[in-house]
Amino acid sequence: MNKRNIRSKAVQSTPISLIVALYNFAESLEKLYEAIIHSMEKMGDCFELVFIDDGSTDSTHERLVTLAKKDKRVRIIRLRSMFGEASALDAGLKYSHYDRIVYFSGRVRANPDEIPEFLKILDQGYDLVVGWRYPRRDSILNRWISRMFNWLVSRISKVRLHDINSGIIITYRSVLENISFYGDLYSFIPVLAKQQGYRVTEKKIEQLPGSFRSSKYPREYLKRLLDIITVFFLSRYSKRPIHFLGFLGSVFVVLGLGIEGYLFIYRILQMGPIAGRPLLVLGALLLVVGIQMISIGLLGEMIIFTHAGEIEEYNIEEIINE
Repeated sequence: MNKRNIRSKAVQSTPISLIVALYNFAESLEKLYEAIIHSMEKMGDCFELVFIDDGSTDSTHERLVTLAKKDKRVRIIRLRSMFGEASALDAGLKYSHYDRIVYFSGRVRANPDEIPEFLKILDQGYDLVVGWRYPRRDSILNRWISRMFNWLVSRISKVRLHDINSGIIITYRSVLENISFYGDLYSFIPVLAKQQGYRVTEKKIEQLPGSFRSSKYPREYLKRLLDIITVFFLSRYSKRPIHFLGFLGSVFVVLGLGIEGYLFIYRILQMGPIAGRPLLVLGALLLVVGIQMISIGLLGEMIIFTHAGEIEEYNIEEIINE
C-alpha cells in the first residue's frame, strides 16, 4: 500500500474545524448555519463550527449568540472592529481544535452542501483545496476584475488556479501554520502554500444568489496591483533581494553611464553644448537611482544574512526512523 493511501485512511476519522468569517450577515445567518450543519451531519464526522464576527454592525452577533445557546458545537469569536479575513482566519485557527480546517467566507455566499466533496479531495493526498466559484452570481464588474486578477497572479506565480481569492479553503492546520499570511496576503494563501511545496488543487463550488459587494473604487484596484507586486517579490526574491534590486539598479547604472559617456564624447569633440540638455539630466538621474537600488539590495542582503539562522527555507514533509 502506498503512502498516499495510508494517509487517506488515517484522516477519514479526523475531526473537522469549520471557520466561518461573517460581516453584517444577519439576514442569511440561519440559512447558512442550517446548510452547514446538514452537510456535516450527513458526513457523520465529528466537527466544531467557529463563527468569526468581523466587527458586524447589524444584529449578526445577537443571532450568533442564539445559535451558540442551542448548539454546543458552535463557538463565537467577536472582533472589536472589521480587521479583515486574514485576522478572522488567524483568530479561528487559535480558537479551534482540530487538524482538518474548512475556512468559509460569508462574503462569497458559496454552497455549504459541497463541503464533503472538498474533504474527499483533501483525503486523496492533497494538502489544500481551493473553492472555484462557478457559476458566479456577483456583478459583471466583479467577475471581470477577478478574472484579470487571477490571470495576473497565475502568470506571475506559476500557480494555475481559476479563483485564488475565492474565500473557500480546505486544508490542514499544519499547512496554515507554516505560511505567513497577514493583511491582504490572505488572498494568496494557495500561492504561498504551493511555494512551500504543498499539493494544491481546486474544485468548483456553486455560488448562491444574494447581495454582493462591488469593487468600484480606484483605490481597490491599486491595492490589488500592489498586492500582486508584493507576492511577486516575496515569491521570488524575499531571500535574495540583491538579485531583483541589484539587477534593475545595474541596468539603470549602465544606461546612465552610456548616456553620460555619449555626452562626454559629444562635448570633447566640440560637437555642441550639453548644458541644460534633458539627456544630461536623465543620465544623472539613472545613475543616482541605479546606485540607490543596488545599495538597498545590499542592505537587504545584510539584514537577511544577520537573521539567516532564524529563517527556515525548507519544509519537511516526513521523517522516517527519527
